[in-house]
Amino acid sequence: MSTAPKHHSPGFLNLVNDARSRIREINIDEYRKLPREGHLLIDVREDNEYAAGHAAGAIHLSKGIIERDIETRVPDKSTTLVLYCGGGFRSALAADALQKMGYQNVISLDGGWRAWNSAGLPVEK
Repeated sequence: MSTAPKHHSPGFLNLVNDARSRIREINIDEYRKLPREGHLLIDVREDNEYAAGHAAGAIHLSKGIIERDIETRVPDKSTTLVLYCGGGFRSALAADALQKMGYQNVISLDGGWRAWNSAGLPVEK
């Protein structure tokens, strides 16, 4: 798992760790091994973060709206969804919520956007 930045509160980290006990997480090396086809990459960061740059081909459904809009955008609950945020905390929370909504193949990308950039994977602006 990624190292928690010091600015996250203990309560938030407890919430994230609780979610992580129920979800699947992969790191950037494991993501690279996934087939290019067969999953949707979803950016759960805020609008301004997405607009500044995002993973090539990512769908934007921010943490604030994903639960509201996911069933319209992705009605098939068996679709494999790979969620990412800045570092893997918000995506873990979103993955947990989507599983509770019945999505069966939800994955959180540990390290998120920072790991994506460090790995030199393609980005769009």
